Amino acid sequence: MSNEQKPAATAENTLADIVSHAKEYGFVFPSSEIYDGLAAVYDYGPNGVELKNNLKQLWWKAMTQLNQNVVGIDAAIFMHPLTWKASGHIDGFSDPMIDNLDSKKRYRADVLLEDKAAEYEKNGEIARAETLLAEMGRLLTAEDLAGVKQLIIDEKIICPVSKTGNWTDVRQFNLMFSTQIGAVADDSSKIYLRPETAQGIFVNFLNVQKSARQKVPFGIAQIGKAFRNEIVARQFIFRMREFEQMEMQFFVRPGTEGEWYDKWKATRRRWHEVMGLPAEKLRFHDHEKLAHYAKAAVDIEYEFPFGFKEIEGIHSRSDFDLTQHQTLSRKKQNYFDNDINPETGKPYGNYVPYVVETSVGADRLFLATLCQAFQEETITEGEGEEQKTKTRKLLRLHPAVAPVKAAIFPLVKKDGLPEKANEIYNSLRFDFRVVVEEKDSIGTRYTRQDLIGTPFCIAVDHQTLEDNTVTVRHRDSREQTRMPIAELRGYIGEAVSLNRIFEQL
Repeated sequence: MSNEQKPAATAENTLADIVSHAKEYGFVFPSSEIYDGLAAVYDYGPNGVELKNNLKQLWWKAMTQLNQNVVGIDAAIFMHPLTWKASGHIDGFSDPMIDNLDSKKRYRADVLLEDKAAEYEKNGEIARAETLLAEMGRLLTAEDLAGVKQLIIDEKIICPVSKTGNWTDVRQFNLMFSTQIGAVADDSSKIYLRPETAQGIFVNFLNVQKSARQKVPFGIAQIGKAFRNEIVARQFIFRMREFEQMEMQFFVRPGTEGEWYDKWKATRRRWHEVMGLPAEKLRFHDHEKLAHYAKAAVDIEYEFPFGFKEIEGIHSRSDFDLTQHQTLSRKKQNYFDNDINPETGKPYGNYVPYVVETSVGADRLFLATLCQAFQEETITEGEGEEQKTKTRKLLRLHPAVAPVKAAIFPLVKKDGLPEKANEIYNSLRFDFRVVVEEKDSIGTRYTRQDLIGTPFCIAVDHQTLEDNTVTVRHRDSREQTRMPIAELRGYIGEAVSLNRIFEQL
């Protein structure tokens, strides 16, 4: 989904630059800020909610509209507590936690080791980084928490605050939030805020299969909120306690899961590239530690200003989830496959399907998109002796995801120009999100729209009143095109069309 021309940024943007820009221009605010905020919880502002909704719509349509065998669902956040017993979250959904005794700061032990490996990798010590991650994976798989602590000590990892290695033992920390349902708060009324959206899909497997008349292989997609009591929530909206997931569970015939895993792995990476994340800033990272039920797992990582981090996971989950729910609920989750097995000449018959999962963090995708789009470039303005250079900041968002598609500027606030601008607004507002801006000089208005990623600015001048033409200014090139008002809808519509994106998938 990248534009044809993208001048290189003049400097690397830091996370602090992104956070500051996101707040100033209405993308992301700290939650409850007037009360000094709530750690790791954020609100999406007027431009942020538009951008996030556009990204979600693109994911949803790519999944359900482009695939005849993928349908949607919207499951409740609250679920019967036995759901989380069956899935293993009550007994085993935890992260390894460690405290520094001097600073009193708490850390995830695996993140400390991953950051150390990233440091080795940055210094060109690739083999050393891989060895460290492999050893960490081995220890975590064996649940050898004492070994994890010793590895931290051996690697001479210190607390960034106290600068000491005075660590506590590593222990497990359950990440689920609990609450009570009903009028009496006792153990029997205890329920959980869902830590993932996948289980809502699994418990509805047969409901969806039958009502949507689907046959294996088919998928169920969902976008929804999830909640995790993270030990250390950090890096802006990358790791939050309340977040949004875009997941698809793809149900397959046992024995075919490897083929479908490879297919979705390639498909999902291609989607991110088409969405405008450069191939050189994406990579696959195979999991060192696999869940006991998993056959394979890989992350698609994007290079944020703070390093390569996961934005999507693809997992081959076997039949674990459906089998667990079948066992605990005592409700059969079998599917009868009428297709003929060429080896036996008979139908495949009854089985519990295997699952291949794709799971994208909507907030992480939002952050990656923002990081990629936020650019600085050196431009030249004026001619001759008046010529000068300056640095321009902008959000180089694709028109399809930009919060505002076009801004309409009456050149002056008189002579009927504001009225004409509003007339143009009314002719476009049913098709696109457009705004009218009258305040400040037109140059200042262009700059403000560049900073929120608006692809087109439409200038209404006195000539407009004579011949119904306007000047359209392009965000990326700053070129200006004169065109009839009657052509605006088709011109903007072509630029923001999802067809141009989907054709690349």
